[in-house]
Amino acid sequence: MKIARFAYNGAVHEAVYRDEQLWVGRTAYDPDDVMWLPPVDARGSTAIGVALGYADHAEELGLDVPDYPILFHKMPHTFIGHRAHIRRPDVEYMHYEGELVAVIGRACRHVTEDDALDYVMGYTIGNECTVRDFVGNYYRPPVKAKGFDTFGPLGPVLVTADELDPTDLTIRTTVNGELRQEGHTANLRHSVAALIAYITEFMTLQPGDMLWTGTPKGISHIHAGDVIQVTIDGIGTLENTVTAGGNP
Repeated sequence: MKIARFAYNGAVHEAVYRDEQLWVGRTAYDPDDVMWLPPVDARGSTAIGVALGYADHAEELGLDVPDYPILFHKMPHTFIGHRAHIRRPDVEYMHYEGELVAVIGRACRHVTEDDALDYVMGYTIGNECTVRDFVGNYYRPPVKAKGFDTFGPLGPVLVTADELDPTDLTIRTTVNGELRQEGHTANLRHSVAALIAYITEFMTLQPGDMLWTGTPKGISHIHAGDVIQVTIDGIGTLENTVTAGGNP
């Protein structure tokens, strides 16, 4: 099942997406007539990002990685929905990062890798926008580089966990229709199950918490006017347009 959230006439709705319509009970809404929201309400939840989640991405940046996952917090003010605008600050190098996002469905602590996926509610698509100008400091991953308003597009839908195998998904990112990035979740340094097992060694994950699993190689510059599409088979395509956002 594909679950979506949207705003229409001042109200927020949760819907089932099927037959290219958004269904709230027996009422169908045209996706072109609504404001798409992130399929997960991030208020009160925790979002954890994984830096250098793919070995090939670390290689393209010339970085060594430890055996364990490199984790950081994603901030809720960055999250926007499908078709919302990404505001680009006046910087030298800003890029996209298409990735699979896992959403927790049940509270879990000290979970084994074998049992970990039983605690996942579903999966969606994230685009973790990053300004590389602010990466070269003492804090990695740097809060400023990934923390601008609108730097966390999420959506368009959440696909329930029973419909997807998170180890067998292809991620593709295009800019203005040109394929820039393509990777496969089989090549994650740490699978979704391994990430959940590792994180729950030291903290409790709650329903609605998100794991942004990392991006494969293929990052490149984006500019105002660019249209970014991140596609994951079985979920759909997250589309956002970049606009000029002024000084950082």
